[in-house]
Amino acid sequence: MRKRDLLLATAGLLLIWQLASMIIDKPILPPPCEVVRAFVLSLPQDLGKHILVSAWRVVASIAIAIAFAVPVGLGLGLSPTASRLAAPVIYLLYPIPKIVFLPVILLLLGIGNLSKIFVISLILFFQMLVVVRDEAANIRPELVASVRSLGAGRRALFTYVYFPACLPAVLTSLRVSIGTAIAVLFFAESFATTTGLGYYIIVETWGRLDYAEMYAGVIAMSLLGLALYFAVDNIQRRMCPWLAAN
Repeated sequence: MRKRDLLLATAGLLLIWQLASMIIDKPILPPPCEVVRAFVLSLPQDLGKHILVSAWRVVASIAIAIAFAVPVGLGLGLSPTASRLAAPVIYLLYPIPKIVFLPVILLLLGIGNLSKIFVISLILFFQMLVVVRDEAANIRPELVASVRSLGAGRRALFTYVYFPACLPAVLTSLRVSIGTAIAVLFFAESFATTTGLGYYIIVETWGRLDYAEMYAGVIAMSLLGLALYFAVDNIQRRMCPWLAAN
């Protein structure tokens, strides 16, 4: 994505926001300049602290999900027997909205970081697992055979065939999962906690009808998701240069 296109899109959204604020003409939708001012003033104070807490939670959750989902997905994709045995369990658990277990998780793990990281990691795990498993299962056999013919062992196959072939799918699933992670993070932080952007938006600002600071929190959460999205794009350009060449 070119910077010019991003700037034009941002300007268009701000213009629509400004027009909507003028049409509605109520405190519930302040103009963007007022929200930006609230964002700048709040950032060195409470808002900055909540951003750091939320960023830590979502990055830790993504890292844990990757650490578990990628090896399991590769293992299932490369073993038809294991995939066949695990498929019924995955199909039963994957469609269940894991967020409904949040009250139980809070009771078991407490209201600290652990419960929030666990529920986000659990949701992302299944999303990544299915994508990586399917990609690993679709690796062309001739690629594996050609590397084996050169005397490659299991480690070399993983390094030069399985991992590079599945890496784009891992990054794609990660990119898709970022929006889910941010949404679950907001819900998990909106109650039973005293830190995080969800708490800042729902309790600290919306609760006292400070709409400018509330939208500042929304912008902060949007920027967090955008930063993660661009980070994954950057990782893909560095680790999968052949995709850019196509």
